Amino acid sequence: MASPKLCVAVIGAGAAGLCAARHILASPDTFAPPVVFEASDHVGGTWVYTEETGEDANGWPIHSSMYRDLRTNLPKEVMAFPDFPFDPSLPSFLHHSAVLAYLERYTEHFGIQDHIRFRWKVDNVRPAPKRKEGIPSGWDVTATRQAPAPMRQQLTEHFDAIMVCTGHYSSPFIPSIPGLDSFQGCLLHSHSFRHPEPFAGLSVVLVGAGPSGVDLALLLSPVAARVVLSHQGSPVCGMPGTVMQVPPPLRVAEDSVVFKDGSEVQADALILCTGYQYHFPFLDLAQLGLQKTDYGVGPLFQHLLPPQHPSLFFIGLCQQICPFPHFHCQVLFALAVLTGCCPLPSAAEMEADVQAQLDQYLRSGGLSRYFRRLKEQQWSYAKELAHLAGFPPLPPALQEIYDAARANRALDVATYRGRNYRLLGPNAWEVVQDPVRDRARDDHAL
Repeated sequence: MASPKLCVAVIGAGAAGLCAARHILASPDTFAPPVVFEASDHVGGTWVYTEETGEDANGWPIHSSMYRDLRTNLPKEVMAFPDFPFDPSLPSFLHHSAVLAYLERYTEHFGIQDHIRFRWKVDNVRPAPKRKEGIPSGWDVTATRQAPAPMRQQLTEHFDAIMVCTGHYSSPFIPSIPGLDSFQGCLLHSHSFRHPEPFAGLSVVLVGAGPSGVDLALLLSPVAARVVLSHQGSPVCGMPGTVMQVPPPLRVAEDSVVFKDGSEVQADALILCTGYQYHFPFLDLAQLGLQKTDYGVGPLFQHLLPPQHPSLFFIGLCQQICPFPHFHCQVLFALAVLTGCCPLPSAAEMEADVQAQLDQYLRSGGLSRYFRRLKEQQWSYAKELAHLAGFPPLPPALQEIYDAARANRALDVATYRGRNYRLLGPNAWEVVQDPVRDRARDDHAL
Protein backbone atom coordinates (compact mmCIF):
# COMPACT_ATOMS: atom_id res chain seq x y z
CA MET A 1 0.00 0.00 0.00
CA ALA A 2 1.32 3.44 -0.93
CA SER A 3 2.17 5.76 1.91
CA PRO A 4 -0.31 8.61 2.41
CA LYS A 5 0.75 11.91 0.94
CA LEU A 6 2.08 14.53 3.33
CA CYS A 7 -0.18 17.52 3.94
CA VAL A 8 1.67 20.81 4.46
CA ALA A 9 0.21 24.12 5.61
CA VAL A 10 1.99 27.23 4.36
CA ILE A 11 1.37 30.41 6.35
CA GLY A 12 1.74 33.48 4.15
CA ALA A 13 1.62 34.03 0.38
CA GLY A 14 4.58 36.36 0.10
CA ALA A 15 7.70 35.32 -1.78
CA ALA A 16 8.70 32.63 0.76
CA GLY A 17 5.21 31.12 0.90
CA LEU A 18 4.89 31.07 -2.87
CA CYS A 19 8.27 29.35 -3.13
CA ALA A 20 7.18 26.74 -0.59
CA ALA A 21 3.92 26.07 -2.44
CA ARG A 22 5.69 25.87 -5.82
CA HIS A 23 8.07 23.13 -4.66
CA ILE A 24 5.41 21.18 -2.77
CA LEU A 25 3.34 21.12 -5.97
CA ALA A 26 6.40 19.88 -7.86
CA SER A 27 6.33 16.59 -5.86
CA PRO A 28 2.73 15.35 -6.26
CA ASP A 29 3.69 11.74 -5.53
CA THR A 30 4.91 12.69 -2.05
CA PHE A 31 2.90 15.76 -1.08
CA ALA A 32 -0.77 16.61 -1.24
CA PRO A 33 -1.45 20.06 -2.70
CA PRO A 34 -0.51 22.64 -0.05
CA VAL A 35 -2.96 24.84 1.79
CA VAL A 36 -1.63 28.40 1.77
CA PHE A 37 -3.18 30.71 4.36
CA GLU A 38 -2.97 34.39 3.38
CA ALA A 39 -4.47 37.06 5.62
CA SER A 40 -4.73 39.65 2.83
CA ASP A 41 -6.47 39.40 -0.54
CA HIS A 42 -3.32 39.37 -2.69
CA VAL A 43 -0.09 37.45 -3.20
CA GLY A 44 3.22 39.22 -2.65
CA GLY A 45 3.41 39.97 1.07
CA THR A 46 5.48 43.06 1.75
CA TRP A 47 5.75 43.77 -2.00
CA VAL A 48 2.08 44.76 -2.15
CA TYR A 49 1.97 48.56 -2.04
CA THR A 50 -0.94 50.38 -0.46
CA GLU A 51 -1.46 54.01 0.48
CA GLU A 52 -3.10 52.84 3.68
CA THR A 53 -1.19 52.59 6.95
CA GLY A 54 -2.13 51.18 10.33
CA GLU A 55 -5.35 49.31 9.54
CA ASP A 56 -7.41 48.90 6.39
CA ALA A 57 -11.09 49.77 5.97
CA ASN A 58 -12.08 46.51 7.68
CA GLY A 59 -9.86 47.13 10.70
CA TRP A 60 -7.23 44.57 9.71
CA PRO A 61 -3.54 45.49 10.12
CA ILE A 62 -1.59 46.69 7.09
CA HIS A 63 1.19 44.16 6.54
CA SER A 64 3.27 45.90 3.90
CA SER A 65 6.15 48.27 4.62
CA MET A 66 6.44 49.31 0.99
CA TYR A 67 6.79 53.00 0.09
CA ARG A 68 5.78 54.49 -3.23
CA ASP A 69 9.22 55.17 -4.69
CA LEU A 70 11.07 52.11 -3.41
CA ARG A 71 13.55 50.49 -5.76
CA THR A 72 15.36 47.28 -4.87
CA ASN A 73 18.79 47.57 -3.30
CA LEU A 74 19.83 44.27 -4.90
CA PRO A 75 20.03 43.66 -8.67
CA LYS A 76 17.40 41.41 -10.17
CA GLU A 77 20.12 38.99 -11.28
CA VAL A 78 20.66 37.93 -7.65
CA MET A 79 17.06 38.44 -6.52
CA ALA A 80 15.38 35.91 -8.79
CA PHE A 81 14.38 32.39 -7.81
CA PRO A 82 16.98 30.15 -9.50
CA ASP A 83 14.33 28.44 -11.64
CA PHE A 84 12.42 31.58 -12.67
CA PRO A 85 14.43 34.59 -13.95
CA PHE A 86 13.18 38.15 -14.19
CA ASP A 87 12.43 39.61 -17.61
CA PRO A 88 15.93 40.36 -18.98
CA SER A 89 14.71 43.61 -20.53
CA LEU A 90 14.16 45.11 -17.07
CA PRO A 91 16.90 47.18 -15.40
CA SER A 92 18.86 45.48 -12.64
CA PHE A 93 17.41 47.62 -9.83
CA LEU A 94 13.64 47.41 -9.97
CA HIS A 95 10.71 49.47 -8.82
CA HIS A 96 8.70 47.49 -6.28
CA SER A 97 5.81 47.12 -8.74
CA ALA A 98 8.05 45.05 -11.05
CA VAL A 99 8.86 42.66 -8.19
CA LEU A 100 5.17 42.24 -7.39
CA ALA A 101 4.45 41.57 -11.07
CA TYR A 102 7.22 38.95 -11.03
CA LEU A 103 5.67 37.20 -8.02
CA GLU A 104 2.27 37.28 -9.71
CA ARG A 105 3.77 35.64 -12.82
CA TYR A 106 5.51 33.06 -10.62
CA THR A 107 2.16 32.28 -8.97
CA GLU A 108 0.43 31.84 -12.32
CA HIS A 109 3.26 29.89 -13.97
CA PHE A 110 3.41 27.26 -11.25
CA GLY A 111 -0.35 27.05 -10.67
CA ILE A 112 -0.23 28.22 -7.06
CA GLN A 113 -3.28 30.52 -7.05
CA ASP A 114 -5.89 27.79 -6.58
CA HIS A 115 -4.20 26.60 -3.41
CA ILE A 116 -4.25 29.96 -1.60
CA ARG A 117 -6.99 30.80 0.89
CA PHE A 118 -7.15 34.57 0.80
CA ARG A 119 -8.43 36.50 3.82
CA TRP A 120 -7.76 33.57 6.14
CA LYS A 121 -5.87 34.51 9.28
CA VAL A 122 -4.09 31.77 11.21
CA ASP A 123 -5.04 32.01 14.88
CA ASN A 124 -3.25 29.03 16.34
CA VAL A 125 -0.75 26.32 15.36
CA ARG A 126 -0.16 23.60 17.93
CA PRO A 127 1.19 20.05 18.00
CA ALA A 128 -1.63 17.56 17.57
CA PRO A 129 -2.29 15.06 20.37
CA LYS A 130 0.07 12.08 20.31
CA ARG A 131 -1.03 9.10 18.27
CA LYS A 132 0.76 5.75 18.14
CA GLU A 133 4.32 5.56 19.38
CA GLY A 134 6.78 6.38 16.61
CA ILE A 135 4.16 8.01 14.38
CA PRO A 136 4.49 11.82 14.15
CA SER A 137 1.43 13.54 15.52
CA GLY A 138 1.48 16.48 13.13
CA TRP A 139 -0.19 19.82 13.71
CA ASP A 140 -3.62 21.31 14.29
CA VAL A 141 -4.12 24.67 12.61
CA THR A 142 -6.99 26.96 13.56
CA ALA A 143 -7.74 29.78 11.12
CA THR A 144 -10.48 32.37 10.73
CA ARG A 145 -11.93 33.64 7.49
CA GLN A 146 -11.75 37.43 7.71
CA ALA A 147 -15.16 38.62 6.60
CA PRO A 148 -18.12 40.59 7.99
CA ALA A 149 -19.53 38.88 11.07
CA PRO A 150 -22.35 36.88 9.35
CA MET A 151 -19.85 35.30 6.91
CA ARG A 152 -16.97 34.81 9.32
CA GLN A 153 -16.02 31.21 9.99
CA GLN A 154 -13.32 29.39 11.91
CA LEU A 155 -11.87 26.01 11.05
CA THR A 156 -9.37 23.67 12.65
CA GLU A 157 -7.54 21.29 10.32
CA HIS A 158 -4.79 18.72 10.67
CA PHE A 159 -1.46 18.89 8.80
CA ASP A 160 1.69 16.81 8.78
CA ALA A 161 4.02 19.81 8.57
CA ILE A 162 3.98 23.61 8.77
CA MET A 163 5.98 26.21 6.86
CA VAL A 164 5.87 29.61 8.53
CA CYS A 165 6.40 32.20 5.79
CA THR A 166 5.08 35.35 7.42
CA GLY A 167 8.20 37.48 6.90
CA HIS A 168 9.67 39.93 9.35
CA TYR A 169 8.84 43.38 7.97
CA SER A 170 5.43 43.99 9.50
CA SER A 171 5.95 44.38 13.25
CA PRO A 172 8.01 47.56 13.82
CA PHE A 173 10.72 47.67 16.46
CA ILE A 174 10.43 50.85 18.52
CA PRO A 175 13.66 51.59 20.41
CA SER A 176 13.64 52.82 23.96
CA ILE A 177 14.69 56.48 23.64
CA PRO A 178 14.19 58.70 26.69
CA GLY A 179 11.50 61.30 26.05
CA LEU A 180 10.14 59.67 22.89
CA ASP A 181 6.57 59.79 24.21
CA SER A 182 6.88 63.54 24.78
CA PHE A 183 7.62 64.40 21.14
CA GLN A 184 4.91 66.73 19.82
CA GLY A 185 5.78 66.56 16.13
CA CYS A 186 5.02 63.87 13.55
CA LEU A 187 6.31 60.56 14.93
CA LEU A 188 6.23 57.39 12.85
CA HIS A 189 8.12 54.22 12.00
CA SER A 190 9.36 53.74 8.44
CA HIS A 191 6.75 50.93 8.20
CA SER A 192 4.15 53.71 7.81
CA PHE A 193 6.12 55.96 5.43
CA ARG A 194 4.62 56.12 1.94
CA HIS A 195 5.96 59.21 0.13
CA PRO A 196 7.98 62.36 0.87
CA GLU A 197 5.49 65.11 -0.04
CA PRO A 198 3.87 65.41 3.43
CA PHE A 199 7.30 66.35 4.81
CA ALA A 200 7.91 69.25 2.40
CA GLY A 201 9.47 72.21 4.21
CA LEU A 202 9.86 70.32 7.49
CA SER A 203 12.89 69.49 9.61
CA VAL A 204 13.05 65.68 9.61
CA VAL A 205 15.19 63.44 11.81
CA LEU A 206 15.67 59.84 10.67
CA VAL A 207 16.92 57.31 13.24
CA GLY A 208 18.84 54.42 11.68
CA ALA A 209 20.95 54.11 8.53
CA GLY A 210 19.89 50.71 7.27
CA PRO A 211 18.34 50.41 3.81
CA SER A 212 15.16 52.25 4.83
CA GLY A 213 16.92 55.08 6.64
CA VAL A 214 19.28 55.71 3.73
CA ASP A 215 16.51 55.51 1.14
CA LEU A 216 14.23 57.86 3.05
CA ALA A 217 17.06 60.37 3.49
CA LEU A 218 17.61 60.36 -0.29
CA LEU A 219 13.88 60.73 -0.97
CA LEU A 220 13.33 63.50 1.59
CA SER A 221 16.39 65.64 0.86
CA PRO A 222 14.91 67.38 -2.21
CA VAL A 223 11.70 68.42 -0.41
CA ALA A 224 12.38 68.75 3.33
CA ALA A 225 13.83 71.91 4.82
CA ARG A 226 16.39 69.79 6.65
CA VAL A 227 17.17 66.07 6.83
CA VAL A 228 19.20 64.64 9.70
CA LEU A 229 20.32 61.01 9.55
CA SER A 230 21.08 59.76 13.05
CA HIS A 231 23.09 56.55 13.26
CA GLN A 232 26.17 54.86 14.65
CA GLY A 233 29.15 53.93 12.55
CA SER A 234 30.95 55.60 9.69
CA PRO A 235 29.27 58.27 7.54
CA VAL A 236 27.23 56.91 4.64
CA CYS A 237 29.07 57.68 1.40
CA GLY A 238 27.23 59.47 -1.38
CA MET A 239 24.65 61.26 0.75
CA PRO A 240 23.64 64.70 -0.58
CA GLY A 241 25.43 67.54 1.17
CA THR A 242 22.08 68.70 2.52
CA VAL A 243 21.76 65.56 4.66
CA MET A 244 23.38 66.02 8.07
CA GLN A 245 24.77 62.82 9.62
CA VAL A 246 24.92 62.68 13.41
CA PRO A 247 25.36 60.04 16.17
CA PRO A 248 22.42 58.09 17.64
CA PRO A 249 19.83 59.98 19.70
CA LEU A 250 20.44 60.48 23.41
CA ARG A 251 16.99 61.80 24.25
CA VAL A 252 13.94 63.40 22.66
CA ALA A 253 12.18 66.58 23.77
CA GLU A 254 8.84 68.06 22.70
CA ASP A 255 10.24 69.66 19.55
CA SER A 256 13.87 68.57 19.32
CA VAL A 257 16.28 65.65 19.43
CA VAL A 258 19.53 65.61 21.41
CA PHE A 259 22.27 63.32 20.07
CA LYS A 260 25.09 61.46 21.82
CA ASP A 261 27.68 64.04 20.77
CA GLY A 262 25.70 66.72 22.64
CA SER A 263 24.30 68.40 19.52
CA GLU A 264 20.60 69.24 19.34
CA VAL A 265 18.30 69.68 16.32
CA GLN A 266 14.82 71.14 16.17
CA ALA A 267 12.53 68.54 14.58
CA ASP A 268 9.08 68.71 13.03
CA ALA A 269 9.11 65.01 12.23
CA LEU A 270 10.89 62.01 13.69
CA ILE A 271 10.98 58.81 11.60
CA LEU A 272 12.23 55.62 13.23
CA CYS A 273 14.03 53.46 10.66
CA THR A 274 14.88 50.94 13.35
CA GLY A 275 13.89 47.62 11.86
CA TYR A 276 11.35 45.02 12.84
CA GLN A 277 10.56 42.34 15.39
CA TYR A 278 9.82 38.70 14.71
CA HIS A 279 6.15 38.15 15.44
CA PHE A 280 4.43 34.76 15.65
CA PRO A 281 1.20 35.32 17.60
CA PHE A 282 -0.19 31.96 16.47
CA LEU A 283 2.58 29.94 18.17
CA ASP A 284 3.13 29.01 21.80
CA LEU A 285 6.92 29.19 21.73
CA ALA A 286 7.48 27.54 25.11
CA GLN A 287 5.35 24.57 24.06
CA LEU A 288 7.69 24.13 21.09
CA GLY A 289 10.88 24.29 23.11
CA LEU A 290 11.60 27.79 21.79
CA GLN A 291 12.14 31.14 23.43
CA LYS A 292 12.55 34.76 22.45
CA THR A 293 16.19 35.75 22.20
CA ASP A 294 18.17 38.85 21.29
CA TYR A 295 18.21 37.63 17.70
CA GLY A 296 14.57 36.53 17.49
CA VAL A 297 13.35 32.99 18.14
CA GLY A 298 15.64 30.13 19.07
CA PRO A 299 17.05 27.59 19.07
CA LEU A 300 16.48 26.80 15.39
CA PHE A 301 18.60 24.16 13.70
CA GLN A 302 20.02 25.56 10.45
CA HIS A 303 18.07 28.76 11.26
CA LEU A 304 15.01 26.77 10.23
CA LEU A 305 13.43 24.27 12.59
CA PRO A 306 12.91 23.69 16.34
CA PRO A 307 14.96 20.64 17.35
CA GLN A 308 12.01 19.26 19.35
CA HIS A 309 9.57 19.71 16.45
CA PRO A 310 11.35 19.03 13.14
CA SER A 311 8.23 19.27 10.98
CA LEU A 312 7.82 23.00 11.68
CA PHE A 313 9.91 25.28 9.46
CA PHE A 314 10.51 29.02 9.67
CA ILE A 315 11.38 30.15 6.15
CA GLY A 316 13.24 33.43 5.71
CA LEU A 317 14.19 34.54 9.21
CA CYS A 318 17.78 35.37 8.25
CA GLN A 319 18.74 38.92 7.34
CA GLN A 320 21.19 40.60 4.98
CA ILE A 321 20.81 37.86 2.40
CA CYS A 322 19.51 37.51 -1.19
CA PRO A 323 15.96 36.66 -0.14
CA PHE A 324 14.46 34.68 -3.01
CA PRO A 325 17.44 32.33 -3.61
CA HIS A 326 17.69 31.96 0.17
CA PHE A 327 14.02 30.92 0.39
CA HIS A 328 14.59 28.48 -2.47
CA CYS A 329 17.40 26.71 -0.59
CA GLN A 330 15.58 26.63 2.72
CA VAL A 331 12.38 25.24 1.19
CA LEU A 332 14.21 22.47 -0.68
CA PHE A 333 16.08 21.53 2.49
CA ALA A 334 12.80 21.45 4.46
CA LEU A 335 11.12 19.20 1.89
CA ALA A 336 14.13 16.86 1.87
CA VAL A 337 13.78 16.58 5.66
CA LEU A 338 10.08 15.76 5.34
CA THR A 339 10.63 13.09 2.68
CA GLY A 340 13.42 11.47 4.68
CA CYS A 341 16.07 12.25 2.07
CA CYS A 342 17.90 14.43 4.59
CA PRO A 343 18.02 12.67 7.99
CA LEU A 344 18.41 14.98 10.96
CA PRO A 345 20.55 14.54 14.07
CA SER A 346 18.80 13.95 17.38
CA ALA A 347 17.07 16.86 19.10
CA ALA A 348 19.90 17.09 21.64
CA GLU A 349 22.53 17.10 18.91
CA MET A 350 20.68 19.81 16.99
CA GLU A 351 20.40 21.99 20.09
CA ALA A 352 24.10 21.53 20.78
CA ASP A 353 24.93 22.44 17.18
CA VAL A 354 22.95 25.69 17.41
CA GLN A 355 24.63 26.61 20.69
CA ALA A 356 28.08 25.83 19.27
CA GLN A 357 27.43 28.09 16.26
CA LEU A 358 26.21 30.89 18.52
CA ASP A 359 29.22 30.52 20.83
CA GLN A 360 31.64 30.62 17.91
CA TYR A 361 29.87 33.69 16.49
CA LEU A 362 30.11 35.50 19.85
CA ARG A 363 33.77 34.53 20.31
CA SER A 364 34.55 36.05 16.92
CA GLY A 365 33.18 39.40 18.14
CA GLY A 366 29.63 39.20 16.81
CA LEU A 367 26.75 40.71 18.74
CA SER A 368 24.00 38.34 19.82
CA ARG A 369 21.24 40.43 18.24
CA TYR A 370 22.90 40.11 14.83
CA PHE A 371 23.26 36.32 14.88
CA ARG A 372 20.84 35.89 11.96
CA ARG A 373 22.56 38.53 9.82
CA LEU A 374 24.37 36.16 7.53
CA LYS A 375 26.00 38.63 5.10
CA GLU A 376 28.89 36.82 3.40
CA GLN A 377 28.05 33.63 5.36
CA GLN A 378 24.85 33.23 3.34
CA TRP A 379 26.75 31.53 0.53
CA SER A 380 28.38 28.81 2.63
CA TYR A 381 25.02 28.35 4.39
CA ALA A 382 23.19 27.87 1.07
CA LYS A 383 25.93 25.51 -0.13
CA GLU A 384 25.62 23.42 3.03
CA LEU A 385 21.85 23.11 2.66
CA ALA A 386 22.29 22.04 -0.97
CA HIS A 387 24.91 19.45 0.00
CA LEU A 388 22.83 17.99 2.83
CA ALA A 389 19.57 17.88 0.86
CA GLY A 390 21.04 16.90 -2.51
CA PHE A 391 19.85 19.76 -4.71
CA PRO A 392 22.00 21.88 -7.08
CA PRO A 393 23.87 24.71 -5.33
CA LEU A 394 23.36 28.35 -6.25
CA PRO A 395 25.42 29.52 -9.25
CA PRO A 396 28.76 31.11 -8.18
CA ALA A 397 28.03 34.17 -10.33
CA LEU A 398 25.29 35.21 -7.90
CA GLN A 399 27.78 35.77 -5.11
CA GLU A 400 30.11 37.69 -7.42
CA ILE A 401 27.34 40.05 -8.58
CA TYR A 402 26.11 40.45 -5.00
CA ASP A 403 29.61 41.36 -3.81
CA ALA A 404 30.12 43.79 -6.70
CA ALA A 405 26.79 45.54 -6.10
CA ARG A 406 27.42 45.73 -2.36
CA ALA A 407 30.87 47.27 -2.89
CA ASN A 408 29.43 49.77 -5.35
CA ARG A 409 26.72 50.74 -2.90
CA ALA A 410 29.31 51.33 -0.18
CA LEU A 411 31.07 53.80 -2.47
CA ASP A 412 28.00 55.84 -3.34
CA VAL A 413 24.46 55.14 -2.15
CA ALA A 414 23.05 57.77 -4.50
CA THR A 415 24.26 56.26 -7.80
CA TYR A 416 24.80 52.51 -7.36
CA ARG A 417 21.36 51.66 -8.76
CA GLY A 418 22.41 53.10 -12.12
CA ARG A 419 24.61 50.07 -12.83
CA ASN A 420 23.14 47.11 -14.73
CA TYR A 421 24.37 43.54 -14.71
CA ARG A 422 23.90 40.56 -17.00
CA LEU A 423 24.24 36.89 -16.14
CA LEU A 424 26.11 35.03 -18.88
CA GLY A 425 25.98 31.64 -17.19
CA PRO A 426 26.42 30.04 -13.79
CA ASN A 427 30.02 31.23 -13.59
CA ALA A 428 30.02 34.36 -15.74
CA TRP A 429 28.50 37.84 -15.68
CA GLU A 430 29.18 41.34 -16.90
CA VAL A 431 28.39 44.97 -16.17
CA VAL A 432 26.15 46.25 -18.95
CA GLN A 433 26.11 49.85 -17.89
CA ASP A 434 28.37 51.62 -15.42
CA PRO A 435 27.53 55.34 -15.23
CA VAL A 436 30.62 56.19 -13.15
CA ARG A 437 32.98 54.51 -15.60
CA ASP A 438 31.11 55.93 -18.60
CA ARG A 439 31.25 59.45 -17.17
CA ALA A 440 34.98 59.15 -16.53
CA ARG A 441 35.52 57.93 -20.09
CA ASP A 442 33.50 60.84 -21.49
CA ASP A 443 35.44 63.34 -19.38
CA HIS A 444 38.71 61.87 -20.66
CA ALA A 445 37.48 62.19 -24.26
CA LEU A 446 36.86 65.90 -23.69
